[in-house]
Amino acid sequence: MDTSGSRTVLITGCRRGIGRDAAVTLARRGHRVIATTHTGAAAESLARTAAAESLPIEAFRLDVTDGDDRRRILDRDIDVLINNAAVGESGSLAEIDIDRVRRSFETNLFGPLELTQLVLRKMIERDAGTVVFISSLAGRITMPFMAPYTMTKFAISGGAETLRNELHRISDGVQITVVEPGAYHTGFNQEMVATKYEWMDGNSYFHGILEKIRAGEERYFRRMEKGSTASIVRQIVRAAEAERPRLRYAAPWWQALGVRLMRMAGR
Repeated sequence: MDTSGSRTVLITGCRRGIGRDAAVTLARRGHRVIATTHTGAAAESLARTAAAESLPIEAFRLDVTDGDDRRRILDRDIDVLINNAAVGESGSLAEIDIDRVRRSFETNLFGPLELTQLVLRKMIERDAGTVVFISSLAGRITMPFMAPYTMTKFAISGGAETLRNELHRISDGVQITVVEPGAYHTGFNQEMVATKYEWMDGNSYFHGILEKIRAGEERYFRRMEKGSTASIVRQIVRAAEAERPRLRYAAPWWQALGVRLMRMAGR
């Protein structure tokens, strides 16, 4: 159990993977968790898991891009908001339909920011609370054909750091922090890289090397992905429970170190 006491934690994007695992872990540590998902079916699945362990998890559908859904949390007293919901989109910026990029920003940046603004109303009033933005190590260094996703993560990381600096001018108690996962085998990466093959076909500028791109991506994720989310969930817990969290938390440590070294080298 954490030393700072039980908190009410709202975490979005809990259908699977990091979000779901973080929700369950925080509940096991005694926090009251409001875990939201994009679909009602996913919320029901999580609720069954919670009931089987008698965990303090309330699960329901919340689409972060839907204003009515976001406003459902206005009557909640939330101590920690974890903005985890995200979609993955990939493809060449030279030819991708801009509506695909726009949808990614709606889910990965604008929706979480609007939800954060709602939650901050009460946090600022009581001068207490933490907002955790789940970004990505891919939000610090670029990858070919991943820009539709990585641009959103660069943006959320930059926005979170700015928001942190702004709020520190008026509040000692409201905290903003960023958690940057590396590559984990949750299925998210595979679904993301596959999106571009829905439209990068014989008419693509890159049609001559599509199979080479596909094979390279498969090798990369086989080599880099960790099977267990435990290391990044630990960082989310640290960020959520800290009285004064750091700006950034990241895992796996060796991927975070690699990104840091590449940045220092000018990448």
